[in-house]
Amino acid sequence: MTDIKFGTDGWRAVVGKDFNEENVALVSSAIGKYVFDNYGIYKTIIIGYDPRNMADVFSMQCAQILKDLGFKVLYSDKVIPTPVLAFNAKYLDACSIMFTASHNPPEYLGIKFIPDYAGPATKEITDEIVSDIGVEFTTPTHGKIIYTDFSQNYFKQISKIINFEKIKNSLNTHIIFDGLYAASIGYFDKLLSQYDINFDSMHMFHDPNFGGGMPEPKPQYMSEAIEYVKTHKNYVAFANDGDSDRFGVINEQGEYVTPNEIIAILLMHLKQNKNYEGPFVKTVAGSLMLDIICNKLGVELIETPVGFKHVGEAMRKYDPIIAGEESGGLSIKGHIPEKDGILANLLILEAMAYYGKSLVQLQQDLKDFVGCEFINTRVDKKLDNFDEVVPTIDKFSQMTDIAGMGIYKKDNKDGIKLYLDDDKSWILVRPSGTEPLLRIYVESDSKAKIENILNFIK
Repeated sequence: MTDIKFGTDGWRAVVGKDFNEENVALVSSAIGKYVFDNYGIYKTIIIGYDPRNMADVFSMQCAQILKDLGFKVLYSDKVIPTPVLAFNAKYLDACSIMFTASHNPPEYLGIKFIPDYAGPATKEITDEIVSDIGVEFTTPTHGKIIYTDFSQNYFKQISKIINFEKIKNSLNTHIIFDGLYAASIGYFDKLLSQYDINFDSMHMFHDPNFGGGMPEPKPQYMSEAIEYVKTHKNYVAFANDGDSDRFGVINEQGEYVTPNEIIAILLMHLKQNKNYEGPFVKTVAGSLMLDIICNKLGVELIETPVGFKHVGEAMRKYDPIIAGEESGGLSIKGHIPEKDGILANLLILEAMAYYGKSLVQLQQDLKDFVGCEFINTRVDKKLDNFDEVVPTIDKFSQMTDIAGMGIYKKDNKDGIKLYLDDDKSWILVRPSGTEPLLRIYVESDSKAKIENILNFIK
């Protein structure tokens, strides 16, 4: 047995090394004990898996273990995106287990536990699961495994949220869907097809090696989709990560649209076009642009530490219009407190249709509304050991100025965030949580300021 830890989004390890039969059995049994202790033996457990190597095999091992412990297990009859499984946890009042390593390299696999509230398990829950690892228990019942198609419940939910007729009749831009060999194949494309919305596509089969790239919808892994957009007139491109909880969007000029911009456009769309009411939730690493938009729209802003488990918890507490994080995850009011990359992509199409504008035009409207353009970056600083983490963050906390700009506000909800007195720049320094590494986020309204701040940090 290795040291099994649940990070910000479950337990992940390399298949064939730490992610092996013994450890999967230990984690599966510990999750079973958690469900038994907190819900009882008659709580249904649903299980799904993404296209990764051995995900189907290990997920079935988990299903057999839970069945033998006495649980009724609904097992996905095909590859399934995390948000589809999460929605079914809520819809079926079940706890769920997803076998995925999200956007990590192909050699990784992971186990993500999603309680019946349909969002990431909080630290209190995962700590209890970890404490139950290796603890044996039995139940007096006999369980069973039922192969289940979870897609239709999800499709009905998305059809209530998205105005597909509006997209079909009012969208003036062509669509290219880059399947990226990921779990959204058979879901995002099928929703478009059901409503006769035309689209082109590529990489539309499941590949455990994700075409030799990474299952992450970033420009370097969407190069073929970007080239397609650049060589074809008036196209936007969409993709998702390995388990489809993150989104990636390319505009009509072949440019990657940042998650901050996507979240901002959708906040304005939901507020102005669909009359959604409520606050807005973002992480402490989210763009200052979002603060400005909230102020101008009269929307309350709620900020959380980095990580969607914090965002999801805030969603359950505050019922916001939309909640999102800078790494490419979001969800909205009336859906689930879990990232849904499929929904995010569909909402962008809906926003374009409602406004009757291209994505490039919506980006320009956003800049005009905010009054400036924000640029952000992140650098990672490797430290020699964990003992250096706290002193280094403390050193930043004691600073009075950075790159010639004074510090007018400090926030320590996640590491230390320093707001600079030009009202357009900030720096966030926070620990990674899994290794002796500092993640340093910087945002400003000019590349020159970014460079000056980074040089000062060095």
